[in-house]
Amino acid sequence: MRSAEITRKTNETAITVAINLDGTGVCHAQTGIGFFDHMIDQLARHALMDITLAASGDLHIDDHHTVEDCGIALGQALSKALGDKLGIRRYGHFNLAMDDAQVACALDLSARPFLVWNLAFPTAKIGTFDTELVREFFQALASHGGITLHVDKVHGFNSHHIAEAAFKSVARALRMAIEIDPRSAGTLPSTKGAL
Repeated sequence: MRSAEITRKTNETAITVAINLDGTGVCHAQTGIGFFDHMIDQLARHALMDITLAASGDLHIDDHHTVEDCGIALGQALSKALGDKLGIRRYGHFNLAMDDAQVACALDLSARPFLVWNLAFPTAKIGTFDTELVREFFQALASHGGITLHVDKVHGFNSHHIAEAAFKSVARALRMAIEIDPRSAGTLPSTKGAL
């Protein structure tokens, strides 16, 4: 079973995350940020990864540290669960429509973290959630998960739909990339011999 647990504690947050890459999309997220919990649930459900995430943070300041640190911990857990990456497909892409919003994602589990972010929100907030934190989460996930991650908004005018389409698009691309390719016979998907 490809799974991992990570505990991260700083002066700003305390986070525990458990991930199972070969799950069924079961999610238990308790971060104290309702919209963010909803997005983590979408990530788990559409990547078919089981995620248990518990976070307490300095929400009396704002949601930034909690969201960013959850991205760090989830990225670390993903990297640990992937292990030697033998047999994975490595690459994933998905173009997802959700009502007015369409978001495209392409990614590479290359161990060379890089984020290309072409996704603007028409509003600064979704309820009480700062829309700029969507990018912060994916920056942290990419950096600590070793992911080259491209996220592009094709179109959309509803901030909730745009954010949710982004999480679902990344999830579906991740699902493709982490899958074991039966044709690869446990080999590493790289001509370098290392990822």
